[in-house]
Amino acid sequence: MIKLSTKGRYGTRLMVNLARRQRLGSEAVILKSVAEEEGISIRYLEQIIIPLKINKLVKSIRGAGGGYCLGRKAEDIKICDILKALEGTCSLVECVEDDQFCEKTSTCGAYEIWKGATDLLRNYFESVSLEDILEIGNKKTAAAKRKAKPK
Repeated sequence: MIKLSTKGRYGTRLMVNLARRQRLGSEAVILKSVAEEEGISIRYLEQIIIPLKINKLVKSIRGAGGGYCLGRKAEDIKICDILKALEGTCSLVECVEDDQFCEKTSTCGAYEIWKGATDLLRNYFESVSLEDILEIGNKKTAAAKRKAKPK
């Protein structure tokens, strides 16, 4: 089974939370609020925020009312940007990113499969923005509310 690490999943949740707050007009948010809403350890979020800041996906605002906000508009931040910042790559295996990783890439049949799958995955993650995730979440919430209404 291929899995994203907790860092990639929680980092995406952090970014979606910031995007949602930005949409509602919030200037900045403290990580403690995000930690409580998302059920993620504040210490873990403090680790995750560093590479997101380094890659300019989030920015920090100092002083009263300070905290963190998106570094760009939600529609301009793609899932692949987040995963590259947190996971280092959007590849399934190391040899696809670095053909020097394995001396067999020039003769390995499986390499072509990993490369093709990685290309599909990367293209998909490059096509999905934080804004897209917010829209999907809104549709799911609305559908759940409709389903929960007594008839």
